[in-house]
Amino acid sequence: MMRYQQPADLPHEIAVFPLTGALLLPRTELPLNIFEPRYLAMMQTAMSSHRVIGMIQPKVDDTSDKPELQDIGCAGRITSFAEMPDGRLLVTLTGIARFKVIDECVSDQPYRVVKADYTPFGIDFVNGHGADKVNRKAVLKAFRDYLESNNMTTNWDEVESVNTEQLVNVLSLMAPYPAQEKQALLEAVDLKTRADTLIALTELALAKQSRTGGTTLQ
Repeated sequence: MMRYQQPADLPHEIAVFPLTGALLLPRTELPLNIFEPRYLAMMQTAMSSHRVIGMIQPKVDDTSDKPELQDIGCAGRITSFAEMPDGRLLVTLTGIARFKVIDECVSDQPYRVVKADYTPFGIDFVNGHGADKVNRKAVLKAFRDYLESNNMTTNWDEVESVNTEQLVNVLSLMAPYPAQEKQALLEAVDLKTRADTLIALTELALAKQSRTGGTTLQ
């Protein structure tokens, strides 16, 4: 997003939405259905200020009311906001950049706030950075194999038309993998590493599916 060109353009204290299995990446969109009072309050506060919140996963197997958070999340801007008659909010976040949690802030708000450091992820501010290093054909093959294995189809003209960064990141969001593997995709050092990880995860899942005779990648 053009308004965010460097780490200094983002707030360094942000509210976070811990959600297992949710993945947000730069320049991708994540729809959210908000109904818990604490997160309704979070969205209302964000909408009245910088419109930026952080998506982050809890640590694996931590099901407490205040779970320990992963070290890395992704900041997104609220780009769509609709109030439903029943009080829910339908929100779309557009990813900006990943961040490292430096510390959790003491807050009297019902939601959690962290100090975020975006500087380790400077490449996230550069549209398409590293796309020329990605094996696009291998990514497309993995996607095709996944669809064929699950008796699914897609509009290949649309798939072929998207740029490589969008292809890798959107497929990473769509991939039906457990939380730990989603976190690995988020933390990939660059786009090539994310693409290679996505291909490897898909190949492993398909091999397992073939052995067990299953019909999904889960």
